[in-house]
Amino acid sequence: MWIRCFQASPNASGVLLCFPHGGGTASAYRKLAEALFPRVELLAVQYPGRQDRLGDHMISDIGAIAEQVVRESTPPAGRRLAVFGHSMGATVAFEAARRFEQRGHALVALFVSGRTAPSVVQPTMLHLAGDQALLGDMRRLGGADSNVVQMLIENPDLAEMVLPSVRNDYKAVETYRYKSGPDVSCPIVALRGDADPSVTDTDIRLWSYFTTGSFDTREFSGSHFYIDDHVDEIASLVGSRFD
Repeated sequence: MWIRCFQASPNASGVLLCFPHGGGTASAYRKLAEALFPRVELLAVQYPGRQDRLGDHMISDIGAIAEQVVRESTPPAGRRLAVFGHSMGATVAFEAARRFEQRGHALVALFVSGRTAPSVVQPTMLHLAGDQALLGDMRRLGGADSNVVQMLIENPDLAEMVLPSVRNDYKAVETYRYKSGPDVSCPIVALRGDADPSVTDTDIRLWSYFTTGSFDTREFSGSHFYIDDHVDEIASLVGSRFD
């Protein structure tokens, strides 16, 4: 129910489990899956309340999302596992990584992209604001979602379908509070776009406090959705962790 596989690769050296950004869908990782195939098999999480799960009840608790995904995701025997999340997905990926390790599953790496560290409290409450405020913040973040925003403005029926999941995910981010306890022991690789208005270089480096393993950062040209323009580079980075 939660996991989507775009192209199975049974002989892959490892598996990358990916968590989408707020308001996003599993299909956000389709290009990365193609770039990694067949070396690494990409599995993408589909949050409830969108695309083929449109009728499923949405969840606005990041810990609860992570728990359900981990319960459904049994790491494949004999293949190594890494976890990747962008924006809201980075926080969900972190919480999932904690739970995988608590269950005794070692991870190759945790990739966190376009997101501040878990201890940083989100200062906004946009999930309580009107639709225009949500659309304005989506436009501020730029990238792929800028086109989406224009479509939503021009098509109220589409907005009525899409914005509930966006609002739900803003609530998940804005109400998330980090709970102290075992973090992760796997390496953390923190990524950002150099023009991202929501995450500074200082913000991204705070992730180093949440692992007892190694820590690395990578910066790419672009705004919040820089990933769309650097698929091959990110695939190379991810693949190198499975060498």
